[in-house]
Amino acid sequence: MSTSRWDVNKVPRMDGKTVVITGSNSGIGLEAAKVLASRGAEVTLAVRNVEKGEQAKRSILEESPGAMVSVSKLDLADLGSVKEFAENLLGSGRRLSVLINNAGVMAVPYARTVDGFEMQFGTNHLGHFALTGRLLPALLKTPEARVVVVSSMAHQSGKMDFDNLDGSKGYRRFGAYGQSKLANLLFAYEFQRRLEASGSTVRCMACHPGFAATNLTSTGFGGRRPWVGKFVGGVANAMAQSAAMGALPTLMAATEDALHGGEYVGPASRTGMRGYPAVAVSSKASRSQEDAERLWEISERLTGVTYSFDGRHLSV
Repeated sequence: MSTSRWDVNKVPRMDGKTVVITGSNSGIGLEAAKVLASRGAEVTLAVRNVEKGEQAKRSILEESPGAMVSVSKLDLADLGSVKEFAENLLGSGRRLSVLINNAGVMAVPYARTVDGFEMQFGTNHLGHFALTGRLLPALLKTPEARVVVVSSMAHQSGKMDFDNLDGSKGYRRFGAYGQSKLANLLFAYEFQRRLEASGSTVRCMACHPGFAATNLTSTGFGGRRPWVGKFVGGVANAMAQSAAMGALPTLMAATEDALHGGEYVGPASRTGMRGYPAVAVSSKASRSQEDAERLWEISERLTGVTYSFDGRHLSV
């Protein structure tokens, strides 16, 4: 890979490619969508709030008139919504060039998803695990398809508490967030191992945005007191890099030919918080194959989604 600075000018033309980005009505997901749509990709904004998704679509079209952008409802905290979204895409017969698992919630007060999972683990990991598994047939029939899993520096403090994944034995919101982001990486690395073992040309890369100014920051710091989030998040965002800079690792993972699968991309500065992207190093815990296999088995059981690497759709 070239050692020159990797910026938005490195994103190639994407004509004929289809891209799905979860949580793309704002922040990093929206910034990535803007760039990919401007390069000719057909981009689907997979969002929980369709009205906000339509606003995001309009903002993309203002910058890139004629861009191919659509909005689809997807609530990752509801496995029924995940199933409906995937069935609609598979039913259309479309291929899927890039799936960007970007959506997430950060350090929220204790809550459960529609299916009874702890909200952060259920949304950030299980929802995306189910979505990727259900969309796997479309990925497998697309040459050189990619899956990008957006994690966080918070994974470094994460610990997989397999005996308390639902938070019923004690809950710390930042601890649960770190666990969900560690789960993202364990999933990404295990998925790549399984893709390679199957002989598939699909590649899975992970990334993190560093410290970027997004809505997630103020929401996460606020907890039950929104005014705290606005104040602390505002101070934090003033120190952070822009969402556009934070989206560069996602764009690199989604488009850089020199990446072969299994890489973790993030800002190249010493702290990993700011700067242009490069291949980064994740924590030792994220590289535990034993934990990854255990998490995979649990995730299949909890979601009811079984991955099939021969192109058949075996999910329930």
